[in-house]
Order: sequence, then structure tokens, then C-alpha cells
Amino acid sequence: MLAQLMNCLHPTESDGLPDFCGRCRNCERIGEAANLEERVAEAVAAREDMRDADKRETRILIQTHPDVLIVPPDPPQLLIKLGQVRQVIHVAYYRPPVEARRSFSIITSSAFMNEAANSLLKVLEEPPEYTSLILLSENPQELLPTIRSRAILHPLGALPVAELETLLATRRPELKPQDRALAARLAEGAVGRALTIDLGVYLASRQDALVIVKNALREPDYSQLFQATEKYRGGADGQEKTLNLLRALARLLEDLLLVAAGTPQLVRNIDLGPELERLASGLTADWLDGAACALNDVEQGMRRNLLRSVSLDAMAMSMERR
Repeated sequence: MLAQLMNCLHPTESDGLPDFCGRCRNCERIGEAANLEERVAEAVAAREDMRDADKRETRILIQTHPDVLIVPPDPPQLLIKLGQVRQVIHVAYYRPPVEARRSFSIITSSAFMNEAANSLLKVLEEPPEYTSLILLSENPQELLPTIRSRAILHPLGALPVAELETLLATRRPELKPQDRALAARLAEGAVGRALTIDLGVYLASRQDALVIVKNALREPDYSQLFQATEKYRGGADGQEKTLNLLRALARLLEDLLLVAAGTPQLVRNIDLGPELERLASGLTADWLDGAACALNDVEQGMRRNLLRSVSLDAMAMSMERR
């Protein structure tokens, strides 16, 4: 949107502020990259059709407008690689804008390979006057200090839930109203998260997270608990499934904290309102703190490749209210 605003051929105003028309040649072509995941999937599929020798040398880059280069993490490692940064440098120094007033290179992730991150420093320090380089990051601390020192930080605030629901109604019309409401709250104000969240995967993970919480707060049913955690024992997708479970569990604990604090209107899992009220009855700050620590222990254990199902069982039993 910033690239559209800077290069719109027929700029307008919205609420007294500059805005882009969305209909001119530049706006339309830049806007074609908005569905980035679909564009990346097309680029990956095109690379798979190449010869092995060419495949190794080809990096994933998205360019729907000649003066706007978008650099996503390169599959399968999902890292920003040296070849991608070299293209950013080449565009910055040797390809001035031809159809736009200003060229843009947008790096969509802070997951750099070390060599790629170091190669970016020079162009960040001395960019050409006609080029803007944008680095997107959910956590700026993931970037090298040498990169942060050469950049200007622009934090983006969370969008209101109502705005996200309106956006989802337009961009994901297949979602039912109650699903849009849930997705908007789970996104925590982030547009990209709202547009890409897989509610089916989340609800499946949340169901197992509920088993863990209920086992801890009510009469324990160990057979149900072990049946739920057994799913995470192994398999190629075991680690991703476990991370999804831990995220769902973290959201449940946050919601229980909000209900216990007397602010149920802020919970994210709005479809579980009555259930959360029952679970939060009589909860103490000490229990919530202990549960959060147990969750953190499992996350750290995963980095040390501890057996997932056993770690989950140990976490659930350590959370039992006595």
C-alpha cells in the first residue's frame, strides 16, 4: 500500500490524508502482489519444473511491477538467502525506476541467513536516493544489531477487531460470521494472520489444549489425557502440531486470566465463553503463573528435542490444581 501511495498516477485523499486511487496502472500492478502466498506458491511451482542445476540457482522473488521487488523467505528452509539479497542490491544500484517515481524492495521476513544479512548492510547504509528498502519483522530483535542501527523503526499498531472482521468479510467470504469473529480476535490485530489463519487446524489443537486444561482443573481423566497427547509422539509434522497445540494452550490460559480478572469481553476464544467462566471459577494467580511456567518449560524442551508426548504429559500433570 505504501508503494501504491508513492507511485499512484492519480492520487486522492481519504479523511484529509493522501491516498492511492487503486485503479491506475501502477496501483493495479503493485496490488497484484497483495495475495503474496499465492504468488509464492506459483513461483515455487515454476522452480520445481526447472532442471536440477537451474533449480539450485533460482531464488524466489515476486515482482508484479518492474519497480517493486518483494522478497519472501525461500522454501523449504524459509530463510532470506544470499541470492535474494544480491538481487535487492542489483535492483537498488543498477535499476532506477522506469515506470514509477520510486522503486521499492520489500523483504517480508527477518529470518536471514547470516551471509545474506551481512551482505545487506552496505545498501542499507548508502541506499540510492530513488530507492526505499523495507524490512518486515514480527520481532525486530531477530535482526542483527548492525541492521537495526542502519534502519528507521516504524512499529505498526494492531487493527481493531471490527476492522478485521470487515476485511475478512471481503477477502474470506467463505467464512461464517462466527468464524470471522473468532479469526479476527485470534489474529491479535494483525492483518496477515487474520487472512491466513487456518481455523480447522486451530480448533483441532484447541480441543487437545482443552483436554489438558480440564484435566488440570477438574477430576483428572488420564486415559483421555494420554489419548490426546499420544498424537504428538512423532511423525514429520509432529513438531508443527505440537507448536500449534502450545499456541492454543497459551491463548486459553490468557483467556482464563482475563475472565478471572473480570474482563471477559477481552477473551479471544469468544465461542467458549461459558466454558471459560466455569474453568476460571476459583482460579488463583499462582495457578495461572505456574501453568504459564510449565508451558514455557515444554517450549524450551522442544528445542532440546525432548520426547514431545512425555513432555506434554508432564506439563499437564504439573498443572493439576491441588
